[in-house]
Amino acid sequence: MRLSTKGRYAVTAMLDLAIHHEEGAITLADISEAQGISLSYLEQLFARLRKNGLVAGIRGPGGGYRLSRPPAEISIADVIVAIGEGVDVTLCGGKTDCQDGERCLTHELWQQLGSRIHEFLESVTLASFLERKNVNLVVRRQQRRQLVSIPRLQKTVA
Repeated sequence: MRLSTKGRYAVTAMLDLAIHHEEGAITLADISEAQGISLSYLEQLFARLRKNGLVAGIRGPGGGYRLSRPPAEISIADVIVAIGEGVDVTLCGGKTDCQDGERCLTHELWQQLGSRIHEFLESVTLASFLERKNVNLVVRRQQRRQLVSIPRLQKTVA
């Protein structure tokens, strides 16, 4: 099973919003620069995230996007599902027609694996992931690297 670029980028962008949750709206340009994700790709992702109620758009000066709920209330699974991805690892996409139109020998195994992966992703929230030591080290490194080029980070790095 492999999560697509769309899923990876959506999770990364949502984690960036979670990092700056207390600061208010963050522009997609800021996320693009900080995370190395194409601005046009982020625009497509955020249309889906907004449609599914995970982010809210703020218009005008100081506008951008913010999480619609606290980071502790948004799971990684919520993000993956919102952008139209899943964690199905069956060959048939869950249709049970894996082998000549019928269920294959290992269908149930792969279906259960997909369920376990989804359960795991449901158990990890944006907030809980950011609390991990190694993740926190990456956040600090990115903030130091971007300090000069992104004004919003000047407030958060001390």
